[in-house]
Amino acid sequence: MEQMTLGVKGMSCGHCVNAIEGNVGKLNGVDSVKVHLDTAKVDVALDPNIISIQDIKNEIEDQGYDVE
Repeated sequence: MEQMTLGVKGMSCGHCVNAIEGNVGKLNGVDSVKVHLDTAKVDVALDPNIISIQDIKNEIEDQGYDVE
């Protein structure tokens, strides 16, 4: 597993947390997702042999957030 931390703009509430953790967490190759509203960061544990970090960024952006 590889651990990544992404900066994500536009997150402000519990709905944001649920949207990102729920949708990214369902992706094949993602082991865990943790959203930190206070720091605007998202921690992701992933298997790089199954999913790319770009796929994860795309999923977050599809939810309406900006990945730095």
